Amino acid sequence: MTGENELIARSRAGDADAFAQLVRRHEDRIYRLVRSVCSSMPAEADDVYQETFLTAFRKLKSFREDSELSTWLYRIASNLCFMRHRRRKREPFVALLDRPHGHDHGEGPAHHVADGEPTPEEAAGKKELSAAVAAALSRLPVEYRLVVTLRDVEQLPAAQAAKILKLSVPALKSRLHRGRLFLRAELEKAFASQSS
Repeated sequence: MTGENELIARSRAGDADAFAQLVRRHEDRIYRLVRSVCSSMPAEADDVYQETFLTAFRKLKSFREDSELSTWLYRIASNLCFMRHRRRKREPFVALLDRPHGHDHGEGPAHHVADGEPTPEEAAGKKELSAAVAAALSRLPVEYRLVVTLRDVEQLPAAQAAKILKLSVPALKSRLHRGRLFLRAELEKAFASQSS
């Protein structure tokens, strides 16, 4: 397996295959970040995802290797998310609801029980909880949504998340705390309305 520094050097020299390998190493994490932050607009998440790697390709020569490439890519993606969010706030927009992302492979309930997988009721409950968390996360202001996504979804260390967002670690922890409180309140409201 080729080292990341070697791939960066080859990419800077114009080797498209080396850059494609770098993309493959980081694409899942970057996509999860932009999908979480742009959760109400999947097409926008796809655009931001592509724009992140196009920007990285164009600006790779300016990448200072004093940080991880993943940190630099997260920073590019979060900046693009912020810019899209600011632009969207200025434009009138009517959001469309996301289609569910479940996959139906034609397997009946007996298949799940036989494999030790969750029962249909458990799976439905988990799907409902995931949808409620995603909906609450989408209502979170973008600066809190990014922090919650980097720390709780991507499970990045506080220092790395702070560096990506250009925050001090205490400021990051403060935003994370406020974001989690917001999510808790939103989830309590959602489940309280269902039980009544």
